[in-house]
Parts: sequence; C-alpha cells; structure tokens
Amino acid sequence: MPQQAPSAFDAVHPPQRELLDDCVHCGFCLPTCPTYVLWGEEMDSPRGRILLMDLAEKGDISLDGPFTEHMDNCLGCMACVTACPSGVQYDKLLESVRPQIERNVERSRTDQLFRDAIFALFPYKRRLRAAALPGALYQKLRAVPAIRRLADRLPGRLAAMESLLPPVTVREAFATLPVHTPAVGPRRARVALLSGCVQDVFFHRVNEATVRVLSAEGCDVLVPRDQQCCGALEVHAGREESALDRARRTIARFETLDVDAVVTNVAGCGSSMKDYGHLLADDPAWAERARAFSARCRDVHEVLADLYARPESEDGGPRAPRTPVSGRVAYHDACHLGHAQGVRNQPREVLRTIPELELVDIAEASLCCGSAGIYNMIMPDAAAELGERKAGKIRDARPDVVVTANPGCLLQIAKYLPGGGATADGTTTGGSTGRAPAVDAGWGDVPLLHPVQLLDASIRGAEVPHR
Repeated sequence: MPQQAPSAFDAVHPPQRELLDDCVHCGFCLPTCPTYVLWGEEMDSPRGRILLMDLAEKGDISLDGPFTEHMDNCLGCMACVTACPSGVQYDKLLESVRPQIERNVERSRTDQLFRDAIFALFPYKRRLRAAALPGALYQKLRAVPAIRRLADRLPGRLAAMESLLPPVTVREAFATLPVHTPAVGPRRARVALLSGCVQDVFFHRVNEATVRVLSAEGCDVLVPRDQQCCGALEVHAGREESALDRARRTIARFETLDVDAVVTNVAGCGSSMKDYGHLLADDPAWAERARAFSARCRDVHEVLADLYARPESEDGGPRAPRTPVSGRVAYHDACHLGHAQGVRNQPREVLRTIPELELVDIAEASLCCGSAGIYNMIMPDAAAELGERKAGKIRDARPDVVVTANPGCLLQIAKYLPGGGATADGTTTGGSTGRAPAVDAGWGDVPLLHPVQLLDASIRGAEVPHR
C-alpha cells in the first residue's frame, strides 16, 4: 500500500482533519466570498481554499507558491461562516493556516519588509503618537501641488497607505481618557473599556463618545491607563507568537478589575478578545484565565442593548433623554462584528432609540468593504475593487449619515465615498437641533461615524459630528 506523503504543515496547530472534513463543497459560501465575487476563481473561494488545505495536509502540495497566494488573497471576513449550512469553521481553519505560512514560507524581501514595517508601528500606541506629529504636518501639506504630485507617484502599497492615512490632530493623538467615569444616576453596570491603539490615537473622539454614552446610560466606566494592544491585527495576519503575548498581557491587565464586562468599540479587537479562550486553550497557565476573560468581553452595542432590554421594573430601557436626529442613516456591518461576533441586531436596536432617525439598509450588506485588518495595505488592488463596490451600494441607499463600528471600515469607506471621512477635528454640520444634513447638499456633507458618536450627539443635544 503506498505511503502517504508527510503533511506540508508543521506540528504546531495544523488545520484539524475533522474541521477539513466538515466541508461538503456545496457552494453556499461562493456568493458571500468577496474574492470569489470579484474574480470567480474557485481557489479564491472558501471551499477552494479548504481543498488546498486538505491537499497540503495530505502532503500533496507545498505551502509556497499558489497555496500562499490564495490564502493571502482571503480577507478573513468570515462571511462564509455565516452562510455555511454545514457549520464549517472556516475561521478556525484560516486561523491555523496563516501562522503556518508565516513560519514556513519565505516571502520576498520587499513583502516581508513591508509587513514588518506595519507591525513595527500599529500595535504600539506611543509609536503611533510619535507618527502623528509628521502625519499632521503632512496632511496640511497634502494640498500643495508638488507634494500631491509626489504622492500620486507612489507605488501600489505605499500609495494605499498614503491614501488611508487617518485624520490626524496632535491634540487628539495625545489626549487621554479619564481612568474612572462615574455613572449618571444610579449605577446599572460597571465596565472597563479597551481603548485600543489605532482607535485611541486616531479615533479618540469615538472613545470619548463611548465613555459618555455608557456613563449617561448608568455605567461606571474604567479605562486602565497602562493597557496595551490586544493583538487583533497580529492574530488576523498569522503572527501567532506576538499575538498570544499581547493576549496574555491584556488578560493580566483586565482580569483583576471588578467589572461586569470588558467593553470594546472596535469590531476586530472584540472578535479576537472573545476568541482568547480558543487561542490559549493549549496553554495550561492561561487556558482557564483566557476562557474567563473572553466570557466577559462585550461589544459596546451588546452592553447598551442588554440595558435597554431589561424590564422597566429592573431599571431597563434607555435612561438618557435623546434629541431627535432626523435623516436617513445607513449602517454598514463591519465583518468582525457581524460575521465573527454575530452582533448584527444590537447596533440597529441602539440606533433606533434615537427619535426621528430612519435606519436604512445597504445592499450586499454582508460583503466586505475591503478593509480587513491590514488587507487594504497589502492587497490594495482587490481592496480598491471592494471599496468602490461598497461605496456604490452606499450611494444607492441615499443616506444622510453613514455609520460603522470599526476604524478600518471608516477609513476604507471614506477613501471611496467622496466627502466621507472619519471625524477627528471636531468640526460639525447641521443645525443646533442635531439634525443630520440633507444628502442633496452633496456627498461632502455626509458624515461618516461610529454609531456611538451619533447616539452621543443625540444624548447631548449636540450637532452631528463631521470632519
């Protein structure tokens, strides 16, 4: 009997045979997969990639070449997990394969240097703050024709990074949140907030709005000053060792706090933190601690929706009065919130507590916008196709405001939706009633926000934020 070739995977968490065998190749995943929708290539579909994993596990193919190419093409959006009628855990399969590639496949020097540069910056809040100084200066110089011409000549990946630069102000980048913000009125919950790295430096106003909303709705909010990156970007990119180190540090920092929940307002961070129990399951010193931590992790919309769902006799329902925000609001489901965490209804329920707000759907809501962690920097062409497609569907919905719960989605959609742009400098549009601007004024008047920013504006009776 012929002997099977040794597996192409090493012995450290290879894809599990039982998970590979769960796929019956029915094809329900195909119309939900962004890369298959774009290219119609079987090996760039979930079932095609599972077939490649199966062949590599049997030793029939190696990990370099086409295998790595098709795995790199995957956004990791997990829409296929939602669509699969057989319960195939593609998320777990991809999560096991990407570290295999990082350990066993030699990338080109330029590719490796680019990836290393990304991870030498983004997980570090202090480095991001230092980068905000030249970033703020550059954004002021972008309007200079000579600078613009130089930027237009940047090659693919560098051009993508330049075009995705978040709005930068030095004051925002170096601002800090209060360590403790007490609940307004009787306390209904006590929570800790993961402030994030990119989120806290470049989207600090989202964090401020999150703290104000939670406080206004009866939550004591703790924000540990010495918290670090949760490791989400590295988890999604297959940098397993450093990602798990960050997971352990995050658990150690938050597990000592006497809180009901550890709250995140970033879809990617939340999906990884809720998965710590699985990621550290083989570590005897951390497995139980990780499971306990993950069980306490909640997206901010989950926390608010739970408070609103309580009976009035138990101090349930929205507590803070709302100012009407009249207009059409399009909610974009961030993949790592909707698909990875299964949090879809709660953001919509929270937004519907705002008087006069009309919530509208976006066609192809389950299809990724092309952000996907670092994907829009390392795969700019595919990300551009998806970004243009998403922006077109948003324009078709004719919204007055666009909201989404992930900083990467905010930047990606802003790039392809003219006049979008995530809020950073605090300028506003609309009248003193906080009503959204009319879409007829042009796309330059359409705010692009995190949902809690819109709720915060309604609670405070403030104008709808805009860039």
